[in-house]
Amino acid sequence: MTTTTMNLRSAAARLLAGLAVALLAGCATTVAHPDPRDPLEPYNRSMTRFNEHVDTMVLKPMATAYRNAVPSPVRTGVGNFFANIGDVWSFVNNALQLQGEAAASSFMRVNVNTFFGLGGVLDVASEMGIERYKQDFGLTLGHWGVGTGPYVVLPVLGPSTVRDALALPVDWKGDLVGRVTPVSDRNALHVLRAVDVRANLLRASSVLDSAALDKYSFTRDVYLQVRNNQVNGRADDGEEGNSNDGVLPKEP
Repeated sequence: MTTTTMNLRSAAARLLAGLAVALLAGCATTVAHPDPRDPLEPYNRSMTRFNEHVDTMVLKPMATAYRNAVPSPVRTGVGNFFANIGDVWSFVNNALQLQGEAAASSFMRVNVNTFFGLGGVLDVASEMGIERYKQDFGLTLGHWGVGTGPYVVLPVLGPSTVRDALALPVDWKGDLVGRVTPVSDRNALHVLRAVDVRANLLRASSVLDSAALDKYSFTRDVYLQVRNNQVNGRADDGEEGNSNDGVLPKEP
């Protein structure tokens, strides 16, 4: 067994141990004024603390190094590339929702940016005024009347709902990055996308840390509000791959 393999297994063991502690702590925690949308709040708060530890130890340092080492135009190109991939899945979901204009717009964006934007590195479609209608399978379920269910915080992935969590396997299946071969290239793209997204949120997380009296409640309320607005067609988010949905400022 190689040293690298042993280190990876050791890191995985520590991660699982931390997750177990978070779960146990959540079960032992009580909430004075429970939110009816959040019956799992004790667990969710513990999972949030666990995710924050993972972010502090792994994601934030990687994102900070990425931001400092990679020029802004290159980071913009990386974000555009993954946004173009996301537009493919948005086209599918807009079509499933029978949103003809939005589906046509997504289809046009993918073709324009792929063929004239160097594979999506340049966002030519936005310069042409072609709007982005970002969608996922959770929003498609919501469009057809499936309720959100309770708010839930997922390990590493963060804020979600029962509906959105159940939709994730379908979203992963529709993600073109998951079809890349060999596996090493696919994993590299997954890591690059995660780091790029986190780098875009560095400023937002700093603002949230300094401004919110209860960061957990603020994040939960914003997430549920934004998702509800998206289902009801009141939130056009023009930035693919950024989990703040335009609510907080992004790192340039």
